[in-house]
Amino acid sequence: MKKTLFLLSTLALLAACNHEDKAPAKPAPPSVQATLVPPTPPTDQWVGKWIGVEGLNLTIAKDDAIGRGHYILTMQYGLDAGDTGTFKGEEADDGIAFTRPDGPQMLRAGDGEATGLKWLADKKDCLIVATGEGYCRQ
Repeated sequence: MKKTLFLLSTLALLAACNHEDKAPAKPAPPSVQATLVPPTPPTDQWVGKWIGVEGLNLTIAKDDAIGRGHYILTMQYGLDAGDTGTFKGEEADDGIAFTRPDGPQMLRAGDGEATGLKWLADKKDCLIVATGEGYCRQ
């Protein structure tokens, strides 16, 4: 009987020692979280209306249905009536990536000189798709 009691006590102690308390993972401190993901993407500052030359224009809105870093781009990007549309864009390393009928594009920040358009050369706050296609804030 003593052996059985000793054996059961030993098993109970071993079971208790083997039990691990699993505390929930703690979130990273705010200072670390701030370095992981910015609270808002820098491209959120681009939301609004941008003007190009000869009637070209671009309007950027957040796509809240999808979430952070997603945008809806409404643009007249060429002089032909068919060079207009609304496109979904997504934050990328260099700006906002989107695709329109003429292929994948990247909207990036620059100044008027970088647009390659003499009518915008003196502007400071611009977005550029390619040389010859740019939009600036007024």
